Amino acid sequence: MGCLLWVYQILYIQLLYLCSQSSATLCSHDQSSALLQFKQLFSFVNRSSFDCDYYAYFSVHFPFDGDIIHTPLYCDGRCPSYPKTMSWKEDEDCCSWDGVTCDSLTGHVIGLDLSCGWLHGNIPSNSSLFLLNHLQKLNLAYNDFNFSQIPPDFNRFTSLTHLNLSHSNFAGQIPSEITHLSKLVKLDLSENSLETATVKGLVQNLTDLTELLLDRVFMYTVVPSSFMNLSSSLSSLSLSNCFLQGNFPDNIFLLPNLKILNLAYNYNLTGILPKVNWSSPLRFLDVSEMTLPGELPNSIGNLVHLTHLDFSSCSLNGTVPISLGNLTKLNYLSLSANNFAGQIPSFLSNFYQLHKLGLASNNFIGGFPEFFVNLTQLSVLSLASNQLTGPIPSQVSPQGILVHINLVNNSFNGSLPSWLFTLPLLQYVNLHYNQLTGIIDEFQSKSLKCIYLGNNRLHGSVPGSIFELVNLIGLSLSLNNSSGIELHLFSELKKLEVLYLSNTNLSLSTTFNNNSSFSKLRFLTLSACNISEFSDFFRSSHQLEYLDLSDNKIHGQLPKWMWDIGKETLYRLNLSHNFLTGIEHLPWKNLEYLYLHSNLIQGPLPNPPPSLSFFILSNNNFTGEIPLSLCNMSYIQILDLSYNNLTGTIPKCVGNISSLHVLDLRKNRLHGSIPRIFARDNHFRTLNFNGNGLEGSIPRSLVNCIMLEVLDLGNNKITDSFPYWLGDLPELQVLVLRFNNFYGFERGSSKFNSSFPMLRILDLSHNNFSGRLPTRLFENLKAMANLDEAKRELNYMGVGYYQDSVAIVVKGFEIQLEKIVTTFTTIDLSSNYFHGEIPNSIGKLQQLRLLNLSQNSLTGHIPLSLGNVTALEALDLSSNKLVGEIPSELVGLTFLAKLNLSQNHLEGPIPWGNQFGTFQNDSYSGNLGLCGFMLSNKCDIDETPQPESSIDHDEEHNIPTWLDWKVIMMGYGSGLSLGLTIGYIVFSTGKPRWFLRMIDGLIRRCNRKTKRK
Repeated sequence: MGCLLWVYQILYIQLLYLCSQSSATLCSHDQSSALLQFKQLFSFVNRSSFDCDYYAYFSVHFPFDGDIIHTPLYCDGRCPSYPKTMSWKEDEDCCSWDGVTCDSLTGHVIGLDLSCGWLHGNIPSNSSLFLLNHLQKLNLAYNDFNFSQIPPDFNRFTSLTHLNLSHSNFAGQIPSEITHLSKLVKLDLSENSLETATVKGLVQNLTDLTELLLDRVFMYTVVPSSFMNLSSSLSSLSLSNCFLQGNFPDNIFLLPNLKILNLAYNYNLTGILPKVNWSSPLRFLDVSEMTLPGELPNSIGNLVHLTHLDFSSCSLNGTVPISLGNLTKLNYLSLSANNFAGQIPSFLSNFYQLHKLGLASNNFIGGFPEFFVNLTQLSVLSLASNQLTGPIPSQVSPQGILVHINLVNNSFNGSLPSWLFTLPLLQYVNLHYNQLTGIIDEFQSKSLKCIYLGNNRLHGSVPGSIFELVNLIGLSLSLNNSSGIELHLFSELKKLEVLYLSNTNLSLSTTFNNNSSFSKLRFLTLSACNISEFSDFFRSSHQLEYLDLSDNKIHGQLPKWMWDIGKETLYRLNLSHNFLTGIEHLPWKNLEYLYLHSNLIQGPLPNPPPSLSFFILSNNNFTGEIPLSLCNMSYIQILDLSYNNLTGTIPKCVGNISSLHVLDLRKNRLHGSIPRIFARDNHFRTLNFNGNGLEGSIPRSLVNCIMLEVLDLGNNKITDSFPYWLGDLPELQVLVLRFNNFYGFERGSSKFNSSFPMLRILDLSHNNFSGRLPTRLFENLKAMANLDEAKRELNYMGVGYYQDSVAIVVKGFEIQLEKIVTTFTTIDLSSNYFHGEIPNSIGKLQQLRLLNLSQNSLTGHIPLSLGNVTALEALDLSSNKLVGEIPSELVGLTFLAKLNLSQNHLEGPIPWGNQFGTFQNDSYSGNLGLCGFMLSNKCDIDETPQPESSIDHDEEHNIPTWLDWKVIMMGYGSGLSLGLTIGYIVFSTGKPRWFLRMIDGLIRRCNRKTKRK
C-alpha cells in the first residue's frame, strides 16, 4: 500500500509540473510584438534556395561521425528554403512560430532560426530584434540583407551562445562589438570581412568558443599570427578561401580538442607542419593550396582519428611517409599536385575505409600501385596526371564497390583490365591520355554513366553493349578502325550529353531520321575523324554548348541550317584546319570561343558577337578592313587575325579594350600608324604587328602595358629613335624591331639604368641605328645573364590557351619558331651602322644562345669575354672591320654550332679544339691574314690535325642517317640546349650545307678521340 501511495505522489507532482509548464510557455506580448515588427522590415525573395539545397546535398555526401561539414550551423544539413516568418500570426503563441524556440519554464524567446528564410531588407540599429534580450541562439544565415552593414547592436545579446550571420549578403567590416559576446560557443561569420583588430578581439574574449567558421571572409589585411592564442577548447576552425597571407601559427595544429581544421584555398598562406608530438583528435584536415615546403612529416601518422585528409597543391616533396599507414579510418585522401617522388608505399593497403583517394599531378613514378587490390571499401580512386606506367592490375577487391576511377594523363600500357567491364556499381571511368592498347570488351554493368577511353591506342570496333547502357551520359572513344564506325548508332543513347570521338574514322553513310537524334547532346568533339561535309546528324542538337569539327576535310561554306544549332547555348566552336571558303554570319548569342583559323575563308571579317573571348581567324584569305564593331567587345581576350589580306588601319579603339591579352595582326596589308593611346590598367601580354606597312613612331602610351611580354613591330615602315623607355616594362621578354627605319641610339648611359630586366629576345636588325654598341644595355639584360638555369623548367612562352611565336634569322634564312622555349635567348643587331669596339660587358650574358652583330662597322678586337658566354650556339660577327687574332677562349664554347667571322681583317692562326674542328673555310673567308688547316693559307708552324675526307655517302662512311643526327646533336658535349634550339630550327627548314658539314666534323672528331683511346 505504501508503495502505491508513493507512485501516486510522483504522478501528482509531474501533473502539477506539466500544468505550470503549459502556462509558462506562452510568450509575452512584448516578445510577440518585437518579432512581428522585425518581420515587417523584410520582403520575401527566394535568393537562397540554391545555396541551401547545395549545402544540404554536400552534407549528405560527406558526413562523418555525426559531424556536418560545410553546412550552416544548427540546420543539421537539412536547410529547407522557404519564408519562415510568413506563417507568423498575431493571435498565436509566438513560441509555436516557425523558427522560434522558447524557454520551457519562463517562456522567453531563447532561439531564433531564420536561415534560408527568404528575408530581403536591412537590419537597422533600432530594430526590435535587439529587444529579445534573452536570446541564446540566433541563425540568420542564407538571407539577403541587401549589402547593409552588420549593426553593432548584436553585443546587446549578452546571453548569446550560438550566432550565425553567414552567407547573407552583408557588406563592410564585421563590427568589433561582436567580440564582446563572451559566452559564444559557436560562431559563423562566413562571407563577410574582418580586420586584424577584430580577429584579436575574437581570440582574446571568446574563450569558450568550440566552433569558429570564417570561410570566405576577406582577410587580406589580417596577420595570421592573430589566431595564435585561440581557445584550447576549440574543436572546429574553418578559414578556407580567406585571402590570408604570411605564416600560419603552427601551434594551432596542436590544439588538444581540435577535430576540424580547414585552411584550404589560401594561396599565399604558408606554414610548417609539426614534426614531433603531433597528437590530436583531428578528424578533418584540409590545407590544400597552402604552401608547406619540405616533406610531409612522419608525425602525420599520429592523427589516427582522421577520416578526411587533403594536402593537394601544397608544394610538398620527398616521399610519401610510411606513417600514413596508421590512419586506418581515412575515407578521403588527396595528395595531388605536389612534388612527391618514388613509388606509392604499400601501407595504403590498410585503408579499408577509403572512399576517395586523390594523387593527381604529382611526380610519382613506377607502375600501378598493387595495394589497391586490398582496398575493399574503396569507392572513388583518382591517380590522374602522374607518371605511372605499366599495366593496370587485372584484379580488384572482391567486393567490387568502385564507383569512380580516374587514371587520366599517365603512361599506363597494356590492355584494358577485365574488371572494368564487370564491376556492378561502376559509374565513372576516365582512362584518357594513356598508352593502352587492344580492343574494348563487352560491358556487363548497366550502371555506367561516363566512359572516357580516348587518346589511347585502342583499336577494333565499338562493342554493341555500349549502345545498351541506357544511363550513359558521357562517352569518349578513339579507335584505330579503317572500316569506319557508323555515327548514327550513338543516337540510341537517349541520355547522352557528352560525345568525344576524335581521331576515329567515322562513317556518315546512313541517313539520319527523326528517331536518330542527339536532342540532349551538349558537348560534341569529332576532330580528325575524316569528315568531309556538314552532316545532318546534329540538326536536332539545339542544346549544343561545345562543338569541335577541327582537322577534318570539310569544304565549302557554313550551311545556313547550322545557324540554328545551339543558337542560345553554344559557347565554343572549333572549325579550324578544314577547307571552308565562306562564313556569312555568326548568329550564336553566347559564343565565347571561336576558332576558324587555317581554312580558305574569303571575304570580309564577320561581325563577332559581343560575348566572344577568343576570336582566332588566322591563316585565311579575309580581306577588307577590321570592323569597328570590335570596339564593343568588352570580353575579348585573344584577337588573332594574322596571316590574312586585311587592309586599312588598325582601329584606334583597340588600345582601350581593357580585356585584351593578345592582339596579333601580323602578315596583313595594314597601313597607317599604331594606335596612339593604350589605356592604363590594360591586360596586354602580346602585341604583334609584324609584316604590315605601319608608319610613324611608337606611341609612348605603351608604357601603360605593364603586363606586356611580347612586342613585335618587325617588317614595317616605322621611323623612330630607339625606344629605351620600353625598358621600364617589367615583364617584356621579346622585342622585335627588325626591318624598319629606326635610327640613332642614346649615348647617355643613364637611359639604360635597370632597363629590360626580363628581355630574352632582342632583334634590332636591318635598321639605321648608329653609334657605339650600348654597353649599359648589355649590363642590364639580367635574364640573359642568369646562371641559375638548372632550376628553370623547360616551358614555352605564353599560357595554356595561346602560345607565342616569333621569326629569327640564322645564316640569312628567316625561321619561324612556332613555340618559343623559355630558355631561348638571342641578340640580333645586324645590318645597322654601329661602329667602335664590341664591349666587354657582352661577356656577362652567359645564357645568350644566338648573337648576330654582322653587317656593321665594328672595329677593334674580338673581346676575350665572349669566351664567358658559355651557352652560345651561334655567333655571327661577319662583315665588320674587326682586327687581331681569334681569341683562343672561344674554344671553350662547346655549344657553338654556327660561327661566321668572314669579311673582317682578322689574322693569325685559327684556334683548334672542341667545336672549332667542325667549322669550314666559309666561316673565315675574306680574312686574308688568317691561316689554318681548313684554309688554303697554311700557318708557318701548323701542328693542328689535318682534316679527314669530307662528307660522302652515308653508308660508305658509316655516318648515321639524317634522323639520327638529332640524337648526336643532343648528345654532343652537354648539347641538350643545342638540340632544343638549333636542332629545332634545322628540322623545320631542311638540311643546310653548313649543318651537314658541322655534323661531319663532330663525327670525325669523335672518331679521332676513339682512335686515341
